[in-house]
Amino acid sequence: MNQLTTAHAEYSLARFPEDPRDTLRAWDASDEYLLRQLDGTAALDGTTARPVDLAGTVVVLGDRWGALATAVAAATAASPGPHSVVQISDSYLTQQATRANLERNGLAADAVTLLSTLDAPPARIDVLLVRVPKSLALLEDQLLRVAPGVHEGTVVIGTGMVTEIHTSTLKLFERILGPTRTSLAVKKARLILCTPDPQLAPAASAWPVSYTLPADDASLGAAAGLTVTNEAGIFSAERLDVGTRFLLQHLPARTGSEHVVDLGCGNGIVGTAAALGNPDAVVTFADESHQALASARATFQASGSPAKAEFLLGDGLASLPPGSVDLVLNNPPFHSHQATTDAAARRMFSDARTVLRPGGQLWVVGNRHLNYHVTLRRLFGNCVTIGSGPKFVVLRATKR
Repeated sequence: MNQLTTAHAEYSLARFPEDPRDTLRAWDASDEYLLRQLDGTAALDGTTARPVDLAGTVVVLGDRWGALATAVAAATAASPGPHSVVQISDSYLTQQATRANLERNGLAADAVTLLSTLDAPPARIDVLLVRVPKSLALLEDQLLRVAPGVHEGTVVIGTGMVTEIHTSTLKLFERILGPTRTSLAVKKARLILCTPDPQLAPAASAWPVSYTLPADDASLGAAAGLTVTNEAGIFSAERLDVGTRFLLQHLPARTGSEHVVDLGCGNGIVGTAAALGNPDAVVTFADESHQALASARATFQASGSPAKAEFLLGDGLASLPPGSVDLVLNNPPFHSHQATTDAAARRMFSDARTVLRPGGQLWVVGNRHLNYHVTLRRLFGNCVTIGSGPKFVVLRATKR
């Protein structure tokens, strides 16, 4: 846990789940810059700015770990007049972090309304704060969703690290909301200042999108010919990524009644392939992303598989009973926003070991250089290489 200090307060903040070994903070310089702009201690030209009036409905879009929502909720609680704070996030972990950070800073649970990126946004937005996401597609989709609620008097401020804000980022704000400019860089962070143009009439979002895997590609196994649906922001949303392709090429052929988990399912290609290969299976698609689970549900439903499917939004596999799973399939991420880390993979492997029955198996695809076999041997006491290529490996660990 760390202390975020602003001009008027200090906030105790942590990521979720809280891990004492994790050295990453729950905020960065771009969050600090935006909060300085709100309280009037930062300006585009380095002069003193006026504090932003937080009356009305404040929408915080793309908050990473609830730092912005917590600070804004604290500021509005001390201000007169009607107000509400709404956080819109694709991440279950972000929502849980926000709840925990509100509590540890003495704020009521209902001080912030938590919406997913698939929920209808507020009909009127008076202040829009945007933490620029890694995915340009997700940014476009979300700006298009909130645009109808933005009016001529809406204060629109975006924030991000210099490496996250590109010309294409600014063009999206300009095209969807109105004239846009950027700030000076401070601690490698920038602000995006946008003046809403009520004359703009942006089109509806183009997401979700779909593509169909080649029906004559035998290497894809049961996934050949599958139509894959993707909401905005899903990894490799417009084509099959090489890592998933490599896992599909080595997917185990299994039959009979069993419980299979597609852990970190993304658009659900792997879990759907397992369901098509074994109609008697129960397949759980698990992810912390609302967009991912919606994508996986659509992909599975389009497949026509008779297998039973369940869709689990949450913190890994924490809600599944120990010893209840026969097979876990996993293509773990190795980034947490801009940070490169194996923390998510380690937690996924540990979760898999907990939920697997004795003799159950975890199949993992990953880049060769990540050395997942070391972690798997430490956790499971064994690890077998099933497939090996120039860039990827498929590994199998068995619970003894």
